[in-house]
Order: sequence, then C-alpha cells, then structure tokens
Amino acid sequence: MATIILPLTFITGIYGMNFTGSPYNMPELTWRYGYPAVVLLMAGVAVALGANFDRKGWL
Repeated sequence: MATIILPLTFITGIYGMNFTGSPYNMPELTWRYGYPAVVLLMAGVAVALGANFDRKGWL
C-alpha cells in the first residue's frame, strides 16, 4: 500500500508549496481546472499502480 501512496504524497508535496510569484511558477496553479486536473492525475496514478500490481499478482 505504501508503494501506491508514495507517488501521491510526492505530487501533493510539490503542489502544496504554492510557487506563485516565482520564476519557477507552475502555470497550472492559475488555471481554472488546475486542482481537478491534479486530483484526476493522482487518482489515475493510484488506479494505474493498483491495476499493474493486481495484474502481476502482488495484490
């Protein structure tokens, strides 16, 4: 389970830093659908990892 949660924690950590106003600003922070896109990305990562582990018989 930690293997599935670790990438989600990494994505959350990056987006939790709020880079607005810096030269390294992530443009999706000001995008209207930025938050839903990141949530869908995290759900997709979790589903893809779960499906891959299930296919290999690890779950």
